[in-house]
Amino acid sequence: MIENRREFLKAALGASALLALNVSPPLALGKASRCARKASRCAHKAPRRARKVSRVLVVVQLSGGNDGLNTIVPHGDDAYGRNRSTIRLPERKLHRIDDHLGFHPRMEALSRLYREGTVAIIQGVGYPDSSRDHGVSLRTWHTAAPADRTGRTGWLGRVADRIGGPSGIDVPALFVSPSSRPLAVRSERTHVAKIRSLDDVAGSLESRAVPAAAPGTEIDPLLEFVREKSAETETLRRTLRTISDEQGSASDYPGFRLAADLRTVAQLIRADLGIPIFFTELGGDGFGGFDNHANQIGNHCALLHQLSESVAAFVRDLAKAKLLDRVLLMTFSEFGRTLAENGRRGTGHGEAAPVLLAGGRLRGGLTGKHPSLTDLEQGAPRFHTDFRRLYATALEEWLGFESEAVLGGRFEPLKILAT
Repeated sequence: MIENRREFLKAALGASALLALNVSPPLALGKASRCARKASRCAHKAPRRARKVSRVLVVVQLSGGNDGLNTIVPHGDDAYGRNRSTIRLPERKLHRIDDHLGFHPRMEALSRLYREGTVAIIQGVGYPDSSRDHGVSLRTWHTAAPADRTGRTGWLGRVADRIGGPSGIDVPALFVSPSSRPLAVRSERTHVAKIRSLDDVAGSLESRAVPAAAPGTEIDPLLEFVREKSAETETLRRTLRTISDEQGSASDYPGFRLAADLRTVAQLIRADLGIPIFFTELGGDGFGGFDNHANQIGNHCALLHQLSESVAAFVRDLAKAKLLDRVLLMTFSEFGRTLAENGRRGTGHGEAAPVLLAGGRLRGGLTGKHPSLTDLEQGAPRFHTDFRRLYATALEEWLGFESEAVLGGRFEPLKILAT
């Protein structure tokens, strides 16, 4: 009987609609069973509405280990030029930050936002006893547990478990990407859905007609539940279609994969569905991403240009909609790169790297000193800011959520947000 009811719900709403609305079939059936015991009195209860959130966190993974030294370039440090004879970026081509640092030449859009105060840079981010293995380091960033090699949930997945569910937020987190769902959003109790574009949601939210009960007949609570959810689904479908069909929005974004993903995020933010956390990535397409061991210049230029133009389009879109003050975007990469070249016009796996932030409530500017280029750890700049301080900032100072249970300890938030 349970399986038959589950199939009935899928047929009535569509499996994708159930996931998009974060309606778990067992939970739905449990509600229906309770309604059956209370007969028509329970069947007439209004459906629970999504609990809205005022702020949104968007996390962008730079897969492969981004070379922070050629992203935020220490042109004023002689050690930079001495160690990079073929991939050194000349000062005259950089977008100047100060006498010591400059943005990569292909990051003009983010440099402009930095000057406007909607982009900030956190320098020297990493973690103790850093691993230079991609899998181990990514697991560390995803779980926020450097010493735990067996954890099955991610830091954002644990947040989703605490704020989602029957009495919480309908869709606490969403992964927007064609790539595989990352460990960072893996949870125990709350499904974190994955979509590739808004069309995935809007196209799957097909309203199914459910016949109304004849006057004077006993109301079937299961049918009533499906009818209520069908009405919610149709409303959501119309909202998403309206946003998807907005003229001019697509042309404001460049033709990059990341730009398309961030446009989807912006559309869902404008839909005001109450989703507080989004996760996407750049470089996770199977071509090595930021793991530039050879001929780094060309590939790294293309990736940073895509990052810069995509994030800038996202920021402009939200600013135009007067929503930028509600959004904080954060990038991260599993590790940085070595200072010296490796003989193949590339770099090796390193340790510390900068984190870029974008949003309307940032203090802007630089946070933390640039790591020393003379006091290195196995050829790479040392970290001085634990990445979990950044996570604590995002959770406590931005989302207003207690971070200690998620991070497994107390980490002092950074003072990077405007009051």
